[in-house]
Amino acid sequence: MRRRLTISILVLVAVTLAVTAVGSLYLIRRAAVSTSQQEMSVQARAISSTISDGSVTKAAFTRQFRIISNAGAFAGINVVKLFPNGSIVGALPSNLTIRQLDVPRLQAGAQTTGHTSSLLVYSAVPTPIARVTAYLPVLVVTRQVNNPVSGIRYFVLLGAIALVVAALVSAALARRLTRPLVAAVATTRRIASGDLDATVPVRPHEDPEFAQLADAINAMGANLVRARDQERQFLLSVSHELRTPLTSIRGFADAVIDGATDDPKAAATVISAEARRLQRLVQDLLDLARLDANRFSFDLQTVDCAEVVRQVVDGFRPRALELGVELVASGQSGRHLWVDADADRLGQVVANLMENASSFAEHRIDVGVGEVGGMPTVWVVDDGPGIPADQLSQVFQRHFVSDRVSGRRIGSGLGLAIVAELAAAMGAAVRAESPVVEGRGTRMVVWFPPRPSSARPLAPIAPLVELTEGAAGAPTSVPASKGDDLHG
Repeated sequence: MRRRLTISILVLVAVTLAVTAVGSLYLIRRAAVSTSQQEMSVQARAISSTISDGSVTKAAFTRQFRIISNAGAFAGINVVKLFPNGSIVGALPSNLTIRQLDVPRLQAGAQTTGHTSSLLVYSAVPTPIARVTAYLPVLVVTRQVNNPVSGIRYFVLLGAIALVVAALVSAALARRLTRPLVAAVATTRRIASGDLDATVPVRPHEDPEFAQLADAINAMGANLVRARDQERQFLLSVSHELRTPLTSIRGFADAVIDGATDDPKAAATVISAEARRLQRLVQDLLDLARLDANRFSFDLQTVDCAEVVRQVVDGFRPRALELGVELVASGQSGRHLWVDADADRLGQVVANLMENASSFAEHRIDVGVGEVGGMPTVWVVDDGPGIPADQLSQVFQRHFVSDRVSGRRIGSGLGLAIVAELAAAMGAAVRAESPVVEGRGTRMVVWFPPRPSSARPLAPIAPLVELTEGAAGAPTSVPASKGDDLHG
């Protein structure tokens, strides 16, 4: 690129010099010819009036002509005879023709002035002699104009100097312009080879466009580093999640095979539970892969969100009982809440939110559904330790695993990521809020856009209570559940 840029600048300079040279030579030549023609016209009239005023005799005419010719004041001076038939007798310069003299004009007694292609400037003046009628004497004065092309060597010399200077300047300019690009290419190659810490240096007073390019590449590298770190964290988390149940399954299976357990049924129960845990983890991984590949099928229909939530809550009650957590549902009894969604995927969203809440809840999980600010809304609240403010924006990222203190086993960090992507695919949005009450608790909120007015109306809902400040466009309050105190 540097070479092409230098050559392009040199070609541009050379073409500019050539056009300037041709134009200058043309203008100089035209000016020189025009000036010479004016001078020759004046001189020819002066000579003609000196030789004859129209009343001198032929002898006097000849004598005056010889005097002027011998004086050498004029380089080219001739007298020719112009006959009535248009023929001319007399000596003319070799490159001057009768046609160029404009015979009809001379016969009319007018002066003619012009130049030949070889830059011979001439002026012809009719000079009559007394009692001479057979022909008309014509005084022809000529001068050779110096061709300005003869001075082209100076222009060529100056042009060569200009080209050398242009070459040096263009090379320096090309080097300055391409230096940031060369650095950017080198950095991107290092990043492509695996050196994600490589950055493009941003020099002071750099052109804004190159500075933006450097910032973009550096931001890309930083994002790749962050993605790599998240991937490593994710792989470590998934590896741990796989290793723990596999270890339990293998241990209890070996105990059953070796007859080292007194309660094979209890061992089988543990093996079954760990297998289900593995199944959930593998299913989460498959769901994420299908979401990435846009192969997740959605059957969007008008569904009763309240009924979907009720079914998920009923299915989760044995799990809550096993964990010793109170499960409270609100805003559903006898009411319908119509949304445009996929019933199965909506159920998966609610189930994942409840599974996440069960990992941190100490005593209670509240699940609610209702209309908030004209938008159908689902919320799941736990009374766990809450989420630090600096982590609220990360909880729906794929590889994020909370460091909240909990006495239960924490998942792989995939459930909430699946919630966010499924909700977005159905036109809904999610938000995490913490703390909820007395510095504790977490509320996960999912809200759907309002349905068209032609749709079935939403059912009335319970009174509202204030939520913590949320994202722009999100509902700012949710229906209160009976006994809203999380510690009951």
